[in-house]
Amino acid sequence: MSSLTNDQQIRQLANLELLARQVVEGFVTGLHQSPFHGFSVEFAEHRLYNNGESVKNIDWKLLARTDKLFVKQFEEETNLRCFLLLDTSSSMNFPEKGTSKLEFSIYAAASLMYLFKKQRDAFGLCLFSDKIDWISAAKSTGSHLFYLYAQLEKAYNEPKANTTTDITGVLHHIAQEIHQRSMVIIFSDMLENGMNDEKLQSLFAAIQHLKYNKHEVVIFNVTDKQKELDFNFDNRPHHFIDMESGENIKVHPGKIRDAYRESILHYRHQIELKCAQYKIDIVDANINEGYHQILKQYLVKRNKMI
Repeated sequence: MSSLTNDQQIRQLANLELLARQVVEGFVTGLHQSPFHGFSVEFAEHRLYNNGESVKNIDWKLLARTDKLFVKQFEEETNLRCFLLLDTSSSMNFPEKGTSKLEFSIYAAASLMYLFKKQRDAFGLCLFSDKIDWISAAKSTGSHLFYLYAQLEKAYNEPKANTTTDITGVLHHIAQEIHQRSMVIIFSDMLENGMNDEKLQSLFAAIQHLKYNKHEVVIFNVTDKQKELDFNFDNRPHHFIDMESGENIKVHPGKIRDAYRESILHYRHQIELKCAQYKIDIVDANINEGYHQILKQYLVKRNKMI
């Protein structure tokens, strides 16, 4: 259990909201300054005017600045429903020094939620490991945003030890829980003990369950590229411990690096092929490359749905 006082928890929530706002506002500023015009960056109060609708809510000042017709958008308008699924299993605690995959995913999810709120999109959150640990409804209010930030803070302060992943079972459950067409965004390292071809087929049957129910699926495959993909460790004996099972082995990285890389790249290639087959977006999310790519991929996907 967390030993933080209420005052400390409130300060941490404020810090999470501040970080999310800074990430999103920096991203929006970058869009304004770049030639990338794939979507509107007037998030908070506007949407594009549709031919034939009433002109009473057109923002004429914005027309003068942009030469485009935008309609003022109101609090009750919701464009899209989004569900964030956050893997909190023990493998997400890697690396133990610096920003872990879990921390990166929490900050990325917080930034997306801030963006959802600005766009009047309804959003929900699911925290899972070997089962669903917590799930919310999808809403678009400020109080809901703060409520979900509190859950993210709890996940940040109470990382799990020796807890495995069951993405397959969780996705089947989510497919049954969500009754309206939604964008389902998954933050996970996609690492499950004993993952083989049979388990991979089961995983994609679960994702296909979501697709069958008309949901759009985006997987952010969260990794520490330098360590987990390139296996860039010093050439000396290392003691490796499986963060989910607790199993350990002592090896010299130089002696197994090539075989390790071949195995992990084959596994990731199989996932990418299946995602392409089922028209699922899978995005490499290197924890050392920041959050703007996360936001951009979401907006590209969102624009295809509305």
